[in-house]
Amino acid sequence: MTAYAAVVLSGGAARRMGGVDKPARPVGGRPMLHRVLAAVADAGERIVVGPAGLVPEGVRVTREEPPGGGPVAGASAGLALLGAGATTVALLAADLPLLTPAAVAELRRALDGSTAGVACYVDGDGRRQHLCAVWRVTALRAALDRLAAERGGTVDGAPVRGLLAGTTVREVSWSGSGPAPWFDCDTDEDVRRAEEWTR
Repeated sequence: MTAYAAVVLSGGAARRMGGVDKPARPVGGRPMLHRVLAAVADAGERIVVGPAGLVPEGVRVTREEPPGGGPVAGASAGLALLGAGATTVALLAADLPLLTPAAVAELRRALDGSTAGVACYVDGDGRRQHLCAVWRVTALRAALDRLAAERGGTVDGAPVRGLLAGTTVREVSWSGSGPAPWFDCDTDEDVRRAEEWTR
């Protein structure tokens, strides 16, 4: 598999949790953000888009423009920091506490074995998990450029599914044991469920 980078999006407002710093919420004794970063510990570059407070040493930090501009604006900000050597990039939400290195590796293998621009998980109902995906850097740049052109030069507030709309997608069903790696924590109940799975 080719060398890859990871961009983790942690700038959301967490409205359903009352605006708390969601990536800082602990699951299994570790902040969710740290759990996601551990799943991509083998990435050549790791970039967090969001507040710098929790970010460990060796991980670069940037902010989307404008702050609060949404995940597509975050993806654009993260991509802007990537070095020239990265050919693939994992694009991940920061609230995926059950993500594992094996789950990321499965996406990378699926992308490498295809001509698609992105590999992402799909759930049992066929819904694409947009922020649990691995992209070819060229495909992500092209998708961002296309979206910006469609929206008058900005990706502020653009929906994530818009990135995939013009891209060839390799859909991946989770075949591993245990809970789905794309399980995200939008509510306190979600955090409780994730805690149970990590015991």
